[in-house]
Amino acid sequence: MILASSILMIRPAAFGFNQETSVDNYFQSNPQSTSRQQLQQSALVEFDNMVEVLRVNDIEVLVIDDTPIPKKPSAIFPNNWLSTTPGGSLIVYPMSAANRRVEKRDDIIQWIKQKYLVVDFQDWGGFEADELFLEGTGSLVIDYDNKIIFSCLSPRTNSSLVEKFAKKNGFNCFSFLAKDKNGNLIYHTNVMMCLGAGFSVICTDAIENETERLEIIKRLLSTGREIIQISIEQMHCFAGNMLQLKNKKDAPVLIMSQWAFDCLTNNQSSLLKKYTQVLVIPVNTIEECEGGSVRCMMAEIFLEKK
Repeated sequence: MILASSILMIRPAAFGFNQETSVDNYFQSNPQSTSRQQLQQSALVEFDNMVEVLRVNDIEVLVIDDTPIPKKPSAIFPNNWLSTTPGGSLIVYPMSAANRRVEKRDDIIQWIKQKYLVVDFQDWGGFEADELFLEGTGSLVIDYDNKIIFSCLSPRTNSSLVEKFAKKNGFNCFSFLAKDKNGNLIYHTNVMMCLGAGFSVICTDAIENETERLEIIKRLLSTGREIIQISIEQMHCFAGNMLQLKNKKDAPVLIMSQWAFDCLTNNQSSLLKKYTQVLVIPVNTIEECEGGSVRCMMAEIFLEKK
C-alpha cells in the first residue's frame, strides 16, 4: 500500500472551541469553564508531544507555525484544506466554515512548491462561492493503490464535487450516508473509517442503508483488506480517526489517540498489531474541544523532494 513517510502539521497559535464548525460537528464540546488561554496551552502541550513521539519513531514531521492573526481556532487540522498525491498533485479544497478558509495560506503553498516537485496544482476553493464544499482528506478517504475514494456525504462533502474530483484525478468513488449515535450526519468520512495496508477500520453500524453498507464491505474486501469493525460508541471515541504512515525504514506505523486505543477491545487491538506497529498519542483537549483527532492533525506529503 502507498503510505506517506512525511507529514505536515500546523502548530496552533489560537486554538479553541470553534463556534462556526460546531454547527455540524457533533463531536465537539464547548469547555466553558476553561479559558481560551488554557485551551491553547493544553493544545500546544499535546501538539508538541505528538510531534516528538512521531519523530522519535522515525517519522518525518514538517512543522509550520500558525499565524496569530487572524485567529484560527481549527488551524491544527491542515488535512481539511490541503492534500498531496503520490502522482505529484498539490490540492487546496473548499471549506464550509468561513473562519476556516483563512487557514489556506499562500506562504505554505509556495513553501511546498519550493521544497517539493509539484506537477499539478489544483485549487477547488472557487466552489465556496456556490456553497459547495469538499474538506480534503476529512471528506475523502482515498485508496491510492486501487484508485477508490470513499466519502460519507454531509454539508461539508458535496456529492457532485466528490464525483468531479474523482473524475479529474482518475478515481472511482463510492459515496454513502452515515450517522452518529444521535442520528446526525457524520461531518467527515475519516471519523468513521481508516484504510491501512491489509486492513480497514470502519463503523458500518453508522451506515443505515443496507445496500450501501453491504456495498462498502464488498468494496473493501475486494481490495484484499481485512475489515475491523468498530461500534458507534467507539467511533465517538475517535477509533475511526487513525492514519497509517511509514517510518524511515519503510515499516508501517498506525497513529491513533490514547482515547481511541483505550476504547478498543483486546481482539481489535490484536488484529491491528497483526498488520502494523501501533503508536498511541494522547490528544484529549484537541479531541474534546475541536471534535477531531490525530488523523486530522496530519497532512500527508507524498511529493518527491527537489
